[in-house]
Amino acid sequence: MQQSELIKEIVNTYRKHGWTWRRVLLRPETSDHLNLAFGAEELEAIQIEESDVDALWFSRASHAEREAWELRLLAETPFALFETFEKEETAGQREEMRREMEARLRERVLGEK
Repeated sequence: MQQSELIKEIVNTYRKHGWTWRRVLLRPETSDHLNLAFGAEELEAIQIEESDVDALWFSRASHAEREAWELRLLAETPFALFETFEKEETAGQREEMRREMEARLRERVLGEK
């Protein structure tokens, strides 16, 4: 399956289950596939970051006024990391946890610590 098709499939599956696509981590060689999968208008709302791994960030409301975030590896074999945030957590605390999740994903994919 081509990367552009895989991106579309993953995004559509998450949306079907109530998730909102928030961010994308892409290697430089993958960025063209994102542009093939989605138009510029749709990508305006997505935070795009250059990375050494390809992954998609999604969020949705969770129980007890929490917010769930999931980091999904851009690969045919599904792999994702999941975290929920308390309403009281600051934006800085949430961002720190998301960066830790990215580091864990990078460690799994690239073997880095």
